[in-house]
Amino acid sequence: MFLKTATMKSIGSSLNLSETDSMAKKTDRLREALHHADAVLIGAGAGLSTSAGFVYTGERFDRYFQDFAGKYHFRDMYSGGFYPYDTPEEYWAYWSRYIYINRYMDAPKQVYHKLHDLVRDKEYFVLTTNVDHCFQKAGFRQDRLFYTQGDYGLFQCSRPCHQDTYDNEAVIRKMVEAQGYGIAPDGILLLPENMSPEMAVPSALVPYCPKCKEPMSMNLRADHTFAEDEGWHRAAGRYRDFLHRHREGHILYLELGVGSNTPGIIKYPFWQMTVENPGAVYACINYGEAFCPKEIAGQSICIDGDIGWVLQQIGN
Repeated sequence: MFLKTATMKSIGSSLNLSETDSMAKKTDRLREALHHADAVLIGAGAGLSTSAGFVYTGERFDRYFQDFAGKYHFRDMYSGGFYPYDTPEEYWAYWSRYIYINRYMDAPKQVYHKLHDLVRDKEYFVLTTNVDHCFQKAGFRQDRLFYTQGDYGLFQCSRPCHQDTYDNEAVIRKMVEAQGYGIAPDGILLLPENMSPEMAVPSALVPYCPKCKEPMSMNLRADHTFAEDEGWHRAAGRYRDFLHRHREGHILYLELGVGSNTPGIIKYPFWQMTVENPGAVYACINYGEAFCPKEIAGQSICIDGDIGWVLQQIGN
């Protein structure tokens, strides 16, 4: 149906929706679509967490990774995650900080809570490529979430020799504390008093698979080694059931902050389901990348702006 071989940039430039519409008009249309929707399918990408304050550069990066940046000269958390550290102790020093601040600390802004306030009384489901657990911390029901790409809060065998995953909160806390960090009652990671954290964790804290003794890794979909555990498959089944129940009717496909890295997970399916259902509405909120194909232009609301600000306007 859609020309998937075209670049996202070219699609956006040729098929951008109603650029003359005012922001107020678009938010009013989205508020109305949400009000009349029989069900809401939320598709969430990294832009949603960015709007909530989970950014991987700037002050957050400088605050927690100044030592690694000074030694290895990378300038964002993402790059540091791919650095070939010499020892597993140093690797886990970096990754334990990364996981803690992006999984166990709360997002600085209440964007996820605003979203929950808007949909909590609706029949909703969430499909997300985010791995930071923000939905559950904001009150979204676990049985209405499908984290397709994993969870920072889970370890898996790096091979993997089996598909089980393991909660990592206790050992991650031990790792960051072993580097000199404190943890405040509200979960905030506190810098060491001398501002010079250790850049390695004790060898005893390095995680290994309990079955094959190979190193553990994060449960993040990066290649063919991603482990799909029983929880993943149950969530996938609940997602399929939701789609089956809501193939027709007034369905709002609400896409939030989805970029062009993996459009086949959220964006293309949302477009396809919209074109197949005349009663559906496709809404896209994305800073700099809000567009849709011409086939569903009459059913779509594309808003180029900050997600948190737009959700606030809809809730007013």
